[in-house]
Amino acid sequence: MAGRQPALLMSTEAFTGTGEEWDAFVVDQPGYTHFHRYGWKRIIEEVFGHETRYFASRNGRGLCAALPLVRVRSRIFGHYLVSMPFLNYGGPVGTDEGIAGVVRAASEEAKSSRARLLELRSRVAMPVDLPVSHRKITVMLDLPSDPETLHGSFGSKLRSQIRRPAREGVTVRFGPDQVPAFYEVFSRHMRDLGTPSLPRRFFDAIASVFPEDSWFGCAWLGAEPIACGAGFRWGDEFEMTWASSLSRFNRIAPNMFLYWSFMERAIAGGLRRFNFGRCSPDSGTHRFKRQWGSRDEPLYWYQWAPEGTDLATPSPDQGKYAWGPRLWRHLPLGIARRLGPWIVKSIP
Repeated sequence: MAGRQPALLMSTEAFTGTGEEWDAFVVDQPGYTHFHRYGWKRIIEEVFGHETRYFASRNGRGLCAALPLVRVRSRIFGHYLVSMPFLNYGGPVGTDEGIAGVVRAASEEAKSSRARLLELRSRVAMPVDLPVSHRKITVMLDLPSDPETLHGSFGSKLRSQIRRPAREGVTVRFGPDQVPAFYEVFSRHMRDLGTPSLPRRFFDAIASVFPEDSWFGCAWLGAEPIACGAGFRWGDEFEMTWASSLSRFNRIAPNMFLYWSFMERAIAGGLRRFNFGRCSPDSGTHRFKRQWGSRDEPLYWYQWAPEGTDLATPSPDQGKYAWGPRLWRHLPLGIARRLGPWIVKSIP
């Protein structure tokens, strides 16, 4: 009788392999998202100057788990370890045993470095013995094989809102050359909301590192960009990660035409799911995303914090920061664009 196969010894340590090895492993794992790609390490380090801690578990066959982790530290907001900051997903991927290994390594790193919070933003449930938060959800729309079928599934009001901007002369353009116009709309919209904006360099870096996977699109009225969106394609899915529009054009609803144009592009590319991105349940953003006939999917944000510490990253909703949005929306746009990146780099 054949003997029992010996158990494979597993080790967990900081990842020292190549980006090609990392990507080849993560793309085949349950819970994989674009934000697990190794190129994000370079973007985070070069744009924000944050330390990255990428952990990996290996057994006799090679990689069996991977965890991209970023240290975000500031005197104002504190010290956090997040996978992934500024983005919707991250967290470990791999086998159950391998995931346990990299989560253990991340927890030990958080404890030894006295981090205020370790947060692993997973798309799927994991075999992890940590508290889990569902304070954020994502909203998903299944795409048919042709845009006519999708358009016909919408109610009459939604179809009218999609058509109106085109009648008003709005056009939508795609490509990396749209990054400047995207940022013009995005940064203005964020200022009007009272929220510091991510830096222009961040989006330039995304377009450079991921030229095929990142989509930038803008709705134009004549020579003026009035709505914008950006997101990522992976597998059979596209996620709209950022979207904005100028409030003075709300009457003609350019954001509706913009979203529809992204959906058409996704269908033309053979994609089968349109991900509206994360939001808070029952918020206005959530209601906007649900009107397209989409469905909610929970997110699993696993967390560790020292006893007595809040299990949450900094937020304008917190009372001690509530004064910030009220002040920020009244700043001149040029000042908001200069100061915003300096602040937002410390808010994961």
